Order: sequence, then C-alpha cells, then structure tokens
Amino acid sequence: MKKYSESHEWVEVEGDIANVGISSYAVEQLGDITFMELPEVDSEFSKGDSVAFVESVKAASDIYTPISGSITEVNELLIDAPETMNEDAEGTFIFKLKVSDMGEIDALMSQEQYDEYKETL
Repeated sequence: MKKYSESHEWVEVEGDIANVGISSYAVEQLGDITFMELPEVDSEFSKGDSVAFVESVKAASDIYTPISGSITEVNELLIDAPETMNEDAEGTFIFKLKVSDMGEIDALMSQEQYDEYKETL
C-alpha cells in the first residue's frame, strides 16, 4: 500500500525496504521531466532531506525523502530516460532505501488522505 508525503513523494514498503517515487500529481505540476539527478547508493538520509533533483520543461525541483534510511538502490533507467516518470510516475521508483524508523511511515498519508490534501492546494 502506498503512502504519501505533503511534498508529493510516495512510499511503498516491502519488509524493511521502501520504494520511493513522486506522485502523478507532482509530475503533472512539473510538466515533462527532462533530467534527474539521483542519490548515491549507501548514502544516509533523514526524513525531509533533499535526496534527488528533477528538471522539467517548466521547473526544477528537489525530491525529498519522506522517511529516514540508507539508499540501497537507485533507478538507473531514469538517468538516460527521465521521461519514464511522465509515463508512469506511480509505478516508477526513484530510489529504494532501508528504513531506519518504521514509525515514520505511519505519519504519511493514505491514498484517500492524499487525495483530500491535493484538493486544498
């Protein structure tokens, strides 16, 4: 089950590994994505840290980690084909991390809560 942050990242946890990406809403706001800078594997991040960077035809934006942990994998495909995010944002992870505090996941929004949150923007 996906959970969402107020900064439009999503998290899907399998065991102690979380897949992290950005929501379809975020991609819609950015426009066509043309470049992505990914974090280094084994880097440690705290909840809210900027971990990646995305450029689009309309804007440039940081991508933040909604939970704390250590990067275990990055989606190398996005380096050469960042437009993959435009086609399937909710199905494309940007990075995976080993979760250091499972309690942080509980603080994220469900799909329903996220949909309600987007209506306030």
